[in-house]
Amino acid sequence: MKCEWVQQSVLLYVYDELPDDARHELEQHVVRCRNCAAELESVKKLRADFAQFPMRDPSPSFLAASRMRLQEGLESAEQGGWWSRLIFDPVHWLNQVRFAPALAAAIFIVGFAGGIGATYKMVNAPVGTPAPTAQPSLASVSGISSIAQQPGSNQVTIKYETVAPQEAHGSLGDPNIQQLLLYAARNNFNAGVRMDSVNLLTQQPNNIHVREALLYALRYDSNTGVRLKALDSLGPYVKDDVQVRDAVLESLMSDANPGVRIEALRLLEPVRADSSVRIVLQRLAAKDENRYIRSQARTLIAQLPEMN
Repeated sequence: MKCEWVQQSVLLYVYDELPDDARHELEQHVVRCRNCAAELESVKKLRADFAQFPMRDPSPSFLAASRMRLQEGLESAEQGGWWSRLIFDPVHWLNQVRFAPALAAAIFIVGFAGGIGATYKMVNAPVGTPAPTAQPSLASVSGISSIAQQPGSNQVTIKYETVAPQEAHGSLGDPNIQQLLLYAARNNFNAGVRMDSVNLLTQQPNNIHVREALLYALRYDSNTGVRLKALDSLGPYVKDDVQVRDAVLESLMSDANPGVRIEALRLLEPVRADSSVRIVLQRLAAKDENRYIRSQARTLIAQLPEMN
């Protein structure tokens, strides 16, 4: 066993992430190797030092913002060619299998059983029986590549990626189409596809899952056009839905784009007498950096009745 592998795996060992047989190999090595033993002790001490601090869960907004930055990075990163996708490191792969013989046996058994099952179904299927249509599982969807609505109808075609590109056809009321649209609105790295998805979802804003996806897009999407589209579709619900009102207030206070903030301010005019809206307007009127928003906030406050 090479010291290089031990030093790469020592962190997994300390956090109990190595398979049992690999752990045994590493333990045997550090008994004989002073340098690797010192590395192991150093990582253990580091973990003990970190354990003294309280662990805090990241906020939902931080997680969402991190995901969006990752999506932007993936969108701008140079994609490798088809040949690079076919290349893998056989030495590394065989090394992993070496330390996980049970995994190798399981892969063999599952593959063998799957082949027998598929062959049995093909042989025993009645003549002329059409092949079943595979329904998308979000766990297997790696991305949505395009969304298109047929002109003059509610029929939608969605191309999505798994191991190979797939397509789904159906109406906007089809649960599978809705599932893929909701997935695209939250997770796709392509801003144009997110825009197409949100644009179609706005046709069904009364659906609670659709409204949640629009709220997510308004709060966390990195594309200004997507946020504006979500904001416009949520506008009719500002008066009666407190969750929508809070999201619009949040956009008014903290969105990076002045156009989004101005549109949020316009949508809040009908509910300017609401206590939470009044507080935000007073804050904006006093010290907002945007002159137009500061002026409009003062105008709306002047129209409010005096509070006793």
